[in-house]
Amino acid sequence: MVADSKGKSDISFAGTFASSAFAACLAEICTIPLDTAKVRLQLQKSAVAGDGLALPKYRGMLGTVATIAREEGLSALWKGIVPGLHRQCLFGGLRIGLYEPVKNFYVGSDFVGDVPLTKKILAALTTGALGITVANPTDLVKVRLQAEGKLPPGVPRRYSGALNAYSTIVRQEGVGALWTGIGPNVARNAIINAAELASYDQVKQTILKIPGFTDNVVTHLFSGLGAGFFAVCIGSPVDVVKSRMMGDSAYKSTLDCFIKTLKNDGPLAFYKGFIPNFGRLGSWNVIMFLTLEQAKKFVRRLESS
Repeated sequence: MVADSKGKSDISFAGTFASSAFAACLAEICTIPLDTAKVRLQLQKSAVAGDGLALPKYRGMLGTVATIAREEGLSALWKGIVPGLHRQCLFGGLRIGLYEPVKNFYVGSDFVGDVPLTKKILAALTTGALGITVANPTDLVKVRLQAEGKLPPGVPRRYSGALNAYSTIVRQEGVGALWTGIGPNVARNAIINAAELASYDQVKQTILKIPGFTDNVVTHLFSGLGAGFFAVCIGSPVDVVKSRMMGDSAYKSTLDCFIKTLKNDGPLAFYKGFIPNFGRLGSWNVIMFLTLEQAKKFVRRLESS
């Protein structure tokens, strides 16, 4: 995926970082409408018994997309795209760019042979955690911009844009507020990064053993879908907690958010937005990995010339 069969990177860290950031940004642009739908569904809470507003506003992925487009305009589906691109430049570049060096560190410089799956998972957990620790402020701003729906006439929006959101949060809540939700966010992204990178490698390796399959676009397509499915299955509960903590300051801690969500909305609440989440992560992984493979080929030719 990001190195040759011996586990050694064949392009520089700068080349891998740039390729990863570019691929992640392109995937973000293409799939952020589904991410916006996912965030709205996750932040939507169950109606209280006896409440006149019993029916949820958002219902299903396509229904949520249609509601947002109808009430707020098509451009609202790309809310948070600016901090989203900030996030992908940092997180996308770091988590994949650091993957090979960290993996080689764990196995040792003298290691020969196939890298064990456990070392791959450990390396991906590490780079996912490191990457999102740096990029958490961009994630916070992205979620807050996406969470804000249609407002009543005369009610101003909290933030006029991404840069205004960064400065407003620092001014009103302090610098530390930019790392709100860091606990579930590190857990989510470390887990999802491990699920994506390890499953992509494993699915790709398995497919290549099937007669007739080669290392081409079709193989990358199925491998990317597999990576997205495993990532959503494993990471959805912490993703819901992360979105709720970042979108609502009423929660005191990660555990408080988890307990209140479980108590008020039931265990299935942790898989709210599963379909749009898979639709988003599945397509995101396909676009990202397909683009990454091609971008690395381009960089490899540049560096070898």
